[in-house]
Parts: sequence; C-alpha cells; structure tokens
Amino acid sequence: WGLLLMVALGLEGTAATRCPRPCVCDNLRAHVLCLNGNLTAIPDTIPQLTKKLDLRGNSFTVIPVGAFLDTPYLTHLDLQRCKVERLEEGAFRGLGRLVYLNLASNSIALLYQESLDGLSSLQQLILEGNRIEEIQPGAFGHLGSLTVLDLRANALVYLPDMVFQGLQVLRWLRLSHNALHVLGSEAFAALPALRRLSLDHNELQALPGEALARLDGATRLDLGHNPITYVAEEALAMASLKHLFLDHAALQDVAPDAFARSPQLRTLDLRENQLRGLPPLAGAEGLARVSLAGNPLLCSCLLRPFHDWLVRARVQAEGSCTAPPALRGRPLDSLRPPEMRCGRPQPPLSPTVPSEQPRVDGSGQCPRGCTCSPDFHHGSCENRDLREIPQGFPGDTRLLDLRRNIFGTVPPGAFPGLKELVSLHLQSCSIGVLQPGALRGLENLVYLYLTDNRLSTLAAAAFKGAPRLAYLDLDHNAFTHLPAGAFQLLPNLISLHLQHNAIGELVEGDLAGARGLRWLYLAGNTIGHITPAALAPTKMLEKLHLEGNRLMEVPTSALRGLSALSELKLSRNPIKRMGDSAFLPVASSLQHLYLDNMGLEQISSGAFAGLGPKIRSLYLESNKMSNIPDMSNFTGLEILNLRDVPFHCDCQLLPLRRWIDKLNLHVGATCGSPAEARGLKVKLSTTFQTCPGWGRGKARGAHPEKTKAARKPSKKKRSGKSPARGFKKSRA
Repeated sequence: WGLLLMVALGLEGTAATRCPRPCVCDNLRAHVLCLNGNLTAIPDTIPQLTKKLDLRGNSFTVIPVGAFLDTPYLTHLDLQRCKVERLEEGAFRGLGRLVYLNLASNSIALLYQESLDGLSSLQQLILEGNRIEEIQPGAFGHLGSLTVLDLRANALVYLPDMVFQGLQVLRWLRLSHNALHVLGSEAFAALPALRRLSLDHNELQALPGEALARLDGATRLDLGHNPITYVAEEALAMASLKHLFLDHAALQDVAPDAFARSPQLRTLDLRENQLRGLPPLAGAEGLARVSLAGNPLLCSCLLRPFHDWLVRARVQAEGSCTAPPALRGRPLDSLRPPEMRCGRPQPPLSPTVPSEQPRVDGSGQCPRGCTCSPDFHHGSCENRDLREIPQGFPGDTRLLDLRRNIFGTVPPGAFPGLKELVSLHLQSCSIGVLQPGALRGLENLVYLYLTDNRLSTLAAAAFKGAPRLAYLDLDHNAFTHLPAGAFQLLPNLISLHLQHNAIGELVEGDLAGARGLRWLYLAGNTIGHITPAALAPTKMLEKLHLEGNRLMEVPTSALRGLSALSELKLSRNPIKRMGDSAFLPVASSLQHLYLDNMGLEQISSGAFAGLGPKIRSLYLESNKMSNIPDMSNFTGLEILNLRDVPFHCDCQLLPLRRWIDKLNLHVGATCGSPAEARGLKVKLSTTFQTCPGWGRGKARGAHPEKTKAARKPSKKKRSGKSPARGFKKSRA
C-alpha cells in the first residue's frame, strides 16, 4: 500500500507541474478549467489523468485530428463558445471513455462521416447554437451509447433518410429552432429507443406522417410553432405516442380520424391556432385532455358534435368561445347543448389541404469511378481528378459530392435527371464560371456548396431552375463585389456565405431579390463602406457577420429596417471610436454583439442607447479603451468578455466595478492603470478604497478582499492535509 500511495502521489505531483499556464487544475478530482483564456490550440500539457476538461470561451476555430490523444481518461469535455468552425475527421479519436461532449454556441456548419469517430461511450452530445446546415449520412454511426442529441438552433432545412443511423439507444432528439421543411421518409428509421422528439419552431408546412411512423416507441412529440395548416386523415401513426404538442401553428382544421392510428394519445395541445372548432376525434379512446385555448372557437351548432363527444369520452377541454357574441368568453366545459344554436346555415371551414409531393424512385447506374449508395441516396466522386462533371447518377440521388476535382466550368444542364437532388457539393473544384442554366432541372436543390473556387462573378440565370435553393456557400472565391442581381431567382434563399473574398464595399442593389435572407456571412473581406440602402432588401436578416473587414465606423445607417437582427459581428475592424446611438436601429432585436479585437479607444456614453435586457452576450475583449459606458440595464447578459482591456481603475470606474460585483459572470476585466493596480483584476484593485461612497459598497458585501480574508483559515486547514489537494493555478 505504501508503494501504491507513493506512485499515486508521484502521478499527482506530475499532473500539477504540467498544468497549462492559463488553466486551473484540481488534481484530487481530476478536473481542469481553462475558461476564457484566449487559447487558439488545445494545450498539450493537460494532465494525462484528467477526467473533466472545461475549455469554454476560447478560440480554436478547428479541432484537429487526434486533438485529445494525450488525455484518454476524459469523461466530460466542454467546448462551448470556442469559435469552432470545423471538426476534422478523427478529432475525438482516443476518447473512448467520454460520456458528455458540449459543442454549443460555436460556428460548425457541416458534420462529416468521421467527425465524431471514437466516441463509443458518449451519452450526451450538445450541438445547440451552431450553424449546421447539413448532416452527412453516417455522421452519428459510431455513437452507439448516445441517449441525448441536442441540435437546437442550427440551420437545418432537410433531413435525409437514415441520417441518425447508429443511434440505437437514443432517447431524446432535439431539433427545435431550425428551418426544417423537408424530412426524408426514412429520416427517423434507425431510432428504435427514441422516446421524445422535439421538432418545434421549424418550417414544416404539413405533418410529416411518413417519417414519424417509424417511431414506434416515441411517447412525446413537439411540433409547435410550425406553419402546419391541416392534419389529414390518419396523419399520425405512432403506436406509443402519449403527448402531442401542435400549439402556435397555423391549424385551420383537423380530420376526424387524424389520430386514429395513435391509440395511446393522452394529451393534445392545440393552443394558439386558427381553429373555429373540431370534429369528434374518432379512434382516440385514450385521450384525456385537449387544449384549445387561444383559438377563435365558434360555439354554434357546428361545435355540438365535438362538445357531445367530449362529454361521452370524458375528455377535459381547455378553451373558450370567441363567437357568437352571447357566448364570448364562455369556457367550453361550461356550455350546455341548447345554448349552441345556429341562426342561419354556416358552412364549415374548408381548408386547403397541402398535397403530398410524389416520391420518385430513381433508377440508373453509377458513373465510372464514382460510388453510389442506394440506401442513403448518396453519390460521390470526391477527389477523382475529374475534368468534366460526370452524368448518369440514379434519379433518386439526393446528396451528390463532387469535391476536389478540376472542373473549371459548370456548363448548362450539367445535372440531368437529378430533380430529387437536395445537396450539391462542388467545393475546391477550380470553378471559375457557373454558366446560365447550370442548375437547370434541380427543382428540389436546397444546399449548394461552391467554397474554395475561382468565381469572381455570377449571373442570375446561373440559378435558373433551382427555385428552392436556401443555402449558398461562396466563401473563399475571388469576388471583388457582390454579384448584383444574382439572387433575383432565389426567393427562398436563407443563408449566404461570402467570407474570405475581396469584396470592398456593399452598395444599393447588391442584395436585390434576397428578401428572405436570414444569415449573411461577410467576414474576412476588405469592406470599408456600406451604403445606407445596401441591406434594405434583407428585412428578415437575423445574423450579420462583418468581422475582419476594414470598416472605420459602425454602419448605423445601413442597419435601419433590420428589425429581426439578433446577431451582429464587427470584430477585427479598425473602429477606433464609437459614437452615440450606434446600434439604435436594431436595439429592439439585438441579442449578441461582437466588438472585440478592434483597437477600440473610445465608446461614447450614448453608444449603447436603446440596448438593454435583450442583450445576452457582449464581447469587448482586446481593445484599448480605459472605460465603458453605463450598462446597468443589460440585465439579461449571459456572456460579457472584458479581457485585455486596459481599464483606468480610478473613482470614475467605481460604478462598473460595483456592477461587475453583482454579475454572476466571469468577465476577465483587469486594470491597465494606475501603476499600482496594473495587471490586477478590477474586482481586486484597492485603488477604489479612497473613492466617495466606497464604504457603502463595502457594507453591501462588495469588498472581495474581506471575503477572501475570511476564508483563509479554512484554506490553510485544507492545504495542511495534502499539498496536492484543491486547485493548482499557474502564474498566468
């Protein structure tokens, strides 16, 4: 036992000496925290025996192959808010013990087949708040232990067949707050253990009955906040479903036997729709509760059959009458049949039933040198040194991967017979010209990837024949200006990527036709000017990324009319001074504001006018100002980064110091002056003790030194037991 103890202490001591400089290491519990440390790479001196690693708030951009091979004992890994854009294939290899992985609030756009390889024990995967537009089939194939998959708040429009293959024990799939409107009929076919599916806050226009029928064991389904207008006959065949949420949709009618093939249904939430009534719901014998609150219910004789059914079936109903005037406000359960009269014949509501799109079974051989997967409807000719776009793919192909070839030009009609195609990958193909009619016939195309090519201009006719295109990636090309008018034929365009081109300005007409655009990415260009009307067509814009350009001032006038803008990135622009009301045009909607690494020297006292409780995150790190304006009304802040700002810690900064004390956030603010305070955290500086009113702050418990001193005896007592106990912090 003595020998084992010596070995253990030796390992612990080695771990302590290897703690990376910006991190805190708790060797007793095998935890390492590297929060908000401006790290650009995974530290290579993390103790090998670490079990929990918290890397939140750093700047990794890419997680490379084998990034965690030196920490094979990890069980929990947190990479939230690390600006990750790409997971290389094999990034997590060697983490066979990991059970929890949090990648929320990053910028990941695509999940490849091997991105999550090696995570055989993973139970929870959090990918919320990225910009994932597409998941390639097989991406989750190695996650056989996963029970919770969180994909909320991404940019998904389409789910292909078998996309979740391999998730044999998954119990909760969270897909809320995406833009889903197309689901493959076999999208959920490989989820035998699923109990809960969240599809609320998407763009589904009809209940995806065929896809949902594969979920025999699911007991809860969330479909609220989708523009579904009608639930058709036997639309939902889910044998185990108990709780169905269709609230805040656009429902106008429900067929009498809509839920006849879901016999276990117990609660049905239809709040806040456009229903004037319901028919008796045949086959729903187990139903115990129906919520109709917020619907314009017409309590006339037309509602009598439904009311009688409620009484016979002993179903509790919530909701109240909107008409006729004599019954307005009356709860449904208080009505008596004689009261529900019809003065004159009233025709029942006749909703428009959305027609189902025919399913086309393709046929055909795979082109020579390519591979075709009939199960996934997936074709690939990646990196085959092809000079011309191959033809002859099966007609039911939905994903076509032609990356890393040498096409040069995409001619008219380059993709014949592929009207089922949803996703087309043409990255790194030396394409300089996309000819008019190149996408002809691709009527279901949603994703088009043209990243890393040689395009410098585009004509609107190039997109003719692809009216459903929603995601267009044109980053890393040779554009010197936006291809004006090119988006006229793309009424459904949601996301436009133009990062890392050579665009110098945005002018009126550049975005003509892009009226449905929600996300515009322009980072890494040379934009120095944005005219006031340049963004006018994009009234639905939610995200605007302008980081890494040459703007000298906040483009306030160009922001007018963007009433939905929630995220604005201006990082790494040479903006030295920020004037009054800089963000006033978007103050009512803005939630995330990035103003870091700009060399910002002065922020006027009214710069944040109009901003308040809606702001959730504010990034001001790595600037040069010595003070910031009053932000006491920013009561909804979840993230505030003030690292590497040389604050002048005098009495003028005391309100900020007190405000920071009240925040339950790690803000990283340090003093740049006076000399005696330089390098100290603002919260620990003693220069405020001479300020008027300091005693009042101290009385309220705002004096961290006193609290710190009060804890010293207990720290000494603990540290006396073992030199390795507690947190070991480097001299960062």
